[in-house]
Formats: sequence, C-alpha cells, structure tokens
Amino acid sequence: MKLSFVKYLALIFMLNIACNSVVLAEERSFEIANSKVVTIESTVLGKKYDLFIKVPRSYFLAKNKSKKYPVLYLNDGPYTFKVAAGVTHMRNMDNVIVVGISFAHGEDGQFSRVRDLTPVVDQSWTKYTTGGAAEYLAFIEKEIFQYIEHNYRVNTEQRILSGQSLGGSFAAWVLLTKPELFSTYILTSPSLWFKNNWIFELENKYAEKNKSLKANVFMATGALETLENGMKEDMVAGHVKFANRLRSRNYQGLKLADEVVEGTDHYSTFPVGLSKGLVEFYKHISAQ
Repeated sequence: MKLSFVKYLALIFMLNIACNSVVLAEERSFEIANSKVVTIESTVLGKKYDLFIKVPRSYFLAKNKSKKYPVLYLNDGPYTFKVAAGVTHMRNMDNVIVVGISFAHGEDGQFSRVRDLTPVVDQSWTKYTTGGAAEYLAFIEKEIFQYIEHNYRVNTEQRILSGQSLGGSFAAWVLLTKPELFSTYILTSPSLWFKNNWIFELENKYAEKNKSLKANVFMATGALETLENGMKEDMVAGHVKFANRLRSRNYQGLKLADEVVEGTDHYSTFPVGLSKGLVEFYKHISAQ
C-alpha cells in the first residue's frame, strides 16, 4: 500500500517523537530509592564529609512509625554505599539504615582514606599521611552518630561497622580499642599487614587486660588474595592468623564467623562478604 506524501511526513514526525522519547529516557540519572546525601562539617576534624544515607522501604510504613532500626556504617562511601544499596535491595535484606561515609571535601580520595583509616603512623608510606584513625573515629562517634541518631529512628544497640581493605583493618582496630561502639563488625579483605602486622601486637595487649570481647564478627577474604595471585601481601594468611588468634583467646561474648571466599580477589570480595555478614547479623538479632 502506497503512502501519500502527507501521511509519509506524519509517520516520520511520529517516529522522531518516539526516538526523542527514547533518548530522553536513556538520559535520566539513576537514583537509589529512599536515599539522600548530607554534608557534615566536622569540628573534630575541621573538614567536611558527605554521608550517603538509605533507609529501608518499611521505614515509612504507618505500622512501623515507632520501630527503631539497626544502622550499617561503611567507610569508603563512594564505593561501599552503592554496593550496600544493592545488597539491601531485596526485602529480606532491607532491614538496616545504610550510612556510607565519603572522603574529606577537596581531598584526593586515596589520601583521605589512608590518613583516616590507619591508626598509627607508618613512615614507610611516603606518598600518604598515616595515623589519623583516632580523630576519624572521634568524628564518627561524636558527630556522625549524633546526626544519624537525632534524625532517624535508630536502635543504638545495633550498630554495624563494615570496612573493606584498609577499612577492614580499621574495623579490626576499633574492635580491639572500643568494641562497645558497635555490636557487629564485618571485615572484608582486611589489610592486617599494615605496619608489619601491627594489629597482632594490639591484640596481644588487649588479651593481656581483657577476658571478654562482646561483639559479633564476620570476616571474609578472597581465596585469590595471595602472593601467588599477584598480591603484595598474603591476605589469606593474615585472615587465617587473625581468626585463629581470636578463637584461641576464648573471649567471653565473642561470636566469630569467617570465610575464605573461593573465586574472589581483593576487588570482588566485598559484595560477597557484606552480604554474608548481614545474613549472620540478621541471624543474631532474630535469635534474640
């Protein structure tokens, strides 16, 4: 059937509209539901940090208006928050408020994280400043906790700290210095080798003075995080040594689960470890 010239022009016009609509749809930014970004101006650190915050779907239901929620705190927010938002997307996992802590405004992300996540100075790190973890933890405890717990319905007895790499070793340091700040610690690919395995010296000192360590701990390291697979440090050996050390102490109140994850490396363990760590956390709170 032949189209008249007028009908032909009309068809072309409609096709153009349809194509433009597709282009417009493709250009929309993806947004994470129930999330926002807020900026905290820290008096402790004298710097500004963004917080990425996501609440569960159920948070807004009328039947839950008095319910208080656990909070999952994450370092390295630009990466870890996006992963955690995906991990907690399904309803059976969407039971925590997620808070990702970004890097200091105006600073290179790697510079900011190395300073903030290392508890002691290591002179061998010539490119970066180290040893700022104590001040960074004070920022979390005095300012981030205050903001989150003032603005959201929070169960202050169910705080989770999750960290990857240096963030994992930071979490191990918090566990051994102020374990009461968090009820659960999820350590993925923790850099326990920092400053010649300094964390093991700290654990020795903790064990000399303490018989209890009240916390739920989940550790995950990728099976490919070894010297044979190109790592500068044997992350698996450090993981196994730390887990065995904690178990050997028989700390009262410590619930420890760990896994060397088959098939994952330093860059792919976090999503798996965080997922499994949250599953362990949900088991603990459902058993209470």
